Amino acid sequence: MTLVEVDRRDDGIAVVTLNDPDRLNTMTVHMGEALEATFDQLATDEGLRVAVLTGAGRAFSAGGDLDMLEEYARRAREEGWSAEDAMWSFYSRFLALRRLPVPLIAAVNGHAIGAGFCVALGCDLLVLAEDARLGLNFAKLGLHPGMGGSWLLPRAAGAQRGAELLYTGRLIDGETAARYGMGLEAVPAGDVLDRALELAADIAASAPGVVRRLKASLRMSPQNTLEEQLRREAQVQAIDYTTDDVIEGLAAVRERRPPRF
Repeated sequence: MTLVEVDRRDDGIAVVTLNDPDRLNTMTVHMGEALEATFDQLATDEGLRVAVLTGAGRAFSAGGDLDMLEEYARRAREEGWSAEDAMWSFYSRFLALRRLPVPLIAAVNGHAIGAGFCVALGCDLLVLAEDARLGLNFAKLGLHPGMGGSWLLPRAAGAQRGAELLYTGRLIDGETAARYGMGLEAVPAGDVLDRALELAADIAASAPGVVRRLKASLRMSPQNTLEEQLRREAQVQAIDYTTDDVIEGLAAVRERRPPRF
């Protein structure tokens, strides 16, 4: 069985699917290796405009493999082994998706718990199933949040709400998560992938070079001052003026037609 499947479409969109539905797409070392290899390959695809990440079956991902966590706890207690390097490596494999230079949409088709929800939050946009159970339940497992949870969640939900959800490990549904700002919107579960693909098509219709540079700009924005961001915008607009895309975009406005990038 292929733990990560890729459907590379002709429209510049790739659909990446976590594919272990019998185990609710539980996150293992092997799945992390497969996901990292997939996103590293997609990152070199110059024709890629947008990607969508989803889960096979009725869950997005139930989170980290409990057998692995129990084994790490046993080794730590009985052998004095430190899990630090293993956990760092585990996070790095799954969060390789953050290196993708084009927008990545999480189509959260079902439950996304713990590290599974962290992976969804690592995407640029989230479309959530209304009835999905979502949250970071690490504290309820006796574990500090991992997979970037203490960084990703407060940035999505705000400092106060993020802290409350992390401290309590409370699970919420997709509709509530969208209301908290943790996703773009919540839709019926059966519509999640279609809505994500519709959004992907809208993005793919924009100038691809601009979208790639814009993704980089949005990543810089939180730590930049306004003046630094203005300088970044001036630099990338200077690049845009040298491209065929700006000529086509301006012509399309004058001719009242969709641009053909």
